[in-house]
Amino acid sequence: MYLGIDLGTSGVKVLLMDDDQRVVASATAPLRVSNPHDMWSEQDPADWIAATDAAMTQLKADAPKAVGAIRGIGLSGQMHGATLLDAADQVLRPCILWNDTRSHAEAATLDADPAFRQISGNIVFPGFTAPKLVWVKNNEPDTFEKVHKVLLPKDYLRLWLTGGHVSEMSDAAGTSWLDVGGRCWSDQLLEASGMTRDQMPDLVEGSAPSGALRAELANRWGLPSGVIVAGGAGDNAASAVGLGTVAAGDGFVSLGTSGVVFAATDSYLPKPESAVHAFCHALPDTWHQMGVILSAASALSWFAGVAGQSPAALTQALGDTVKPAGAVTFLPYLSGERTPHNDANLRGSFLGLSHSTGTPEMTRALLEGVTYALRDNLAALESAGGHVDALLAVGGGARSRYWLQLIATVLGVPVQIAADGDYGAAFGAARLGLLAATGAAPADICTRPTLEATLDPDLSQKDSFDAGYQRFRSLRIAMG
Repeated sequence: MYLGIDLGTSGVKVLLMDDDQRVVASATAPLRVSNPHDMWSEQDPADWIAATDAAMTQLKADAPKAVGAIRGIGLSGQMHGATLLDAADQVLRPCILWNDTRSHAEAATLDADPAFRQISGNIVFPGFTAPKLVWVKNNEPDTFEKVHKVLLPKDYLRLWLTGGHVSEMSDAAGTSWLDVGGRCWSDQLLEASGMTRDQMPDLVEGSAPSGALRAELANRWGLPSGVIVAGGAGDNAASAVGLGTVAAGDGFVSLGTSGVVFAATDSYLPKPESAVHAFCHALPDTWHQMGVILSAASALSWFAGVAGQSPAALTQALGDTVKPAGAVTFLPYLSGERTPHNDANLRGSFLGLSHSTGTPEMTRALLEGVTYALRDNLAALESAGGHVDALLAVGGGARSRYWLQLIATVLGVPVQIAADGDYGAAFGAARLGLLAATGAAPADICTRPTLEATLDPDLSQKDSFDAGYQRFRSLRIAMG
């Protein structure tokens, strides 16, 4: 048995997988995000531990024999968060999360130093870790002086699980401190941010062992002693491992809190000016590219709250047959944007409303707006040398067949739907736990799922959505 632990933004999921990679059981526990000021997004790391413990306690109750047979654990987690620890490993302040954009000025200052794009292969985005530490230095100097270690969210869980300060390549690539081509910390980038290598965790590959589960937790949850904890992965790289998206040409589209167009690559292909992320993959000697929008299914959830309905009810009311592009246009920049605009101050809007506009029309506009932003991402990714033959769909928004057909049509790429199963980040983390515990070959483990369906682009709708996309782009420019 192998355990995957996925520390998401809205909850922790634990998943048990057997030797044949069949999901045996899973459990979840919720998390909440604090937004004390505009552009701020924080969580208390103590809540991550409490949620993980609650989910593991439930898993133990549901499948005690299976839990007792666990041989390896893999970790996945939300990326970029700055978890600041003192010399006694005590948390100094709430973790500043991936979608916190308060450090936009600090990010611009770091990005103006050519070394960051040259060495890290990426723009310094406000959501990345390095500018967060500069913000703390500028605004909370007493806290900054006490910083002994900086850990990413899942790596703080690892500290609790194993007692070690360790990270891995895919997550570390999103800090702006990693030499992504060389797969090591960059002293030059750390120094430019006021940091040192001593404040960084050790680095391992995602499929390599990073430590062993502490005896106290093994006893608490009924696990054997000496269970290996793998390096793991950032959430998108973990999802890619779960989906078998590990070879050049493999890709997926994620409709979660954020939206992602992900392409695996067999070489390092940086093009920072495109705002495409060029990161290490979770497997040795592999990389990937991502276009990232900050509001995808979260935009639908926001509108569902305004409309007083569930997201599922809104999308189900549209049916499965995609209608031509609507007269209403939605700009999905509810919390700024990354690819391709890199603008923390962008905001969302509906345009083209009339007396005849109702909830279905606004729902369609919202789905179309997010999809147009994903088309921006794919275009940027292709300009950076990446490509996808098809996109596997993953994330909560992937339950909407209407939305997936819309994505296939607007992006001009087949969208694949996996057969029933759980292939997300927790499953990918469990696969990494298997690799670390057994030394198996990644090619034998990281296979693609069986497909339920492939949605091809609806060519009869191409002209309509091309026109809608051009209107979307024009309005984006007009909005500044």
